[in-house]
Amino acid sequence: MMTHLTAGLAVLVLATGCARTAQLSAAEVAARNADARGGIDAWRKVQTMVWTGHVESDHARAPSMPFELDQKRPNKTRLQLDAPGDRSVRVFNGLRGWKLHPGRGRAEPQPFTPQEVMYAQAGHGLDGPLIDYAAKGNSVALEGLDELEGRKAYHLSVHLAKGATEDVWVDAETFLDVRCDRKSDGPDGAPRRVSVTYGDYRAVAGLRLPFLISTGGGVTPDRMQIERVLLNTPLDDSTFESPAAPHSRHRSRPGIARGTFVPTPSGDEGGLEGQ
Repeated sequence: MMTHLTAGLAVLVLATGCARTAQLSAAEVAARNADARGGIDAWRKVQTMVWTGHVESDHARAPSMPFELDQKRPNKTRLQLDAPGDRSVRVFNGLRGWKLHPGRGRAEPQPFTPQEVMYAQAGHGLDGPLIDYAAKGNSVALEGLDELEGRKAYHLSVHLAKGATEDVWVDAETFLDVRCDRKSDGPDGAPRRVSVTYGDYRAVAGLRLPFLISTGGGVTPDRMQIERVLLNTPLDDSTFESPAAPHSRHRSRPGIARGTFVPTPSGDEGGLEGQ
C-alpha cells in the first residue's frame, strides 16, 4: 500500500512540476529571458558592441583565426577574419553589404547578393530576437517544451517584422538563449536550415553574453570564441561602408583599450583594461 502511495505521490509531484514549467506564455518566457540577460532597460542603453576573439573552423584556410565583430544599432555589422596571408571582411550598413576575400582571388569588394541582403536585414541586431521583440515588430509564440542535451528548454517561434520565422530555444531554468534556427540560402541557392547554439555565458557590465557561439551543428561545427567585449565605444558610420571606400576605421574611437571588458569564466564581471 505504502509503495503504491509513494509511487503515486512521485507521479503527482512530477506532473505538478511539469505543469508549472509548461504554463508560462511566450510573452512570459521572453520577459524572463530579458531579465536573465540583464534587463531591457540595460540593453537599450547599449548602442555599439565590439567582440574580439577567434573562430575555429574545419572549413577555413586556417583552423583558428582571429576576428573582430563591430555592431551598431539598429543593424550595422562589420566582421573581419584574419588568416595567415589573408584577411576577409563582411560589412553591412543596414541597407547594403559588401564582402572582401583577397585570398580567393577577389581583390575588390563584391556587393552582397539579394539573398545575402535579405538575410542581413533579418539580423538580430545587438540583443537578439527576443529582447524588446514587440518594439522591433516581432511576435512570439510558444511551440512547447523540448529537451536539448539533457535540459528542458522552451521552444518559441519568432515571427520577424521582415516576414521570416525563426525557432528559438530558451533554457527552462536559466532563461538564457541556448539555440536559434533560421533559414538561409546554401551555396547552390537552395534553402537550408542554419542552427546556432549559445554557451559559456558571462557577465559584462550587468549584461549576460554568450562567449561561445557554434554554427552548423554536426560533428565539427564552426565555433566563435569571444575573448573581449567593448560596449558603447564610438563607432563611425564609415566603419560600415564598403571596404574599398576611403575611410578611417574607428576614427572616433581613441584609446580603444579603455572600456574593454574581460569577463571571468565564473560569471563575475571582469575588470576594465586600459584604466
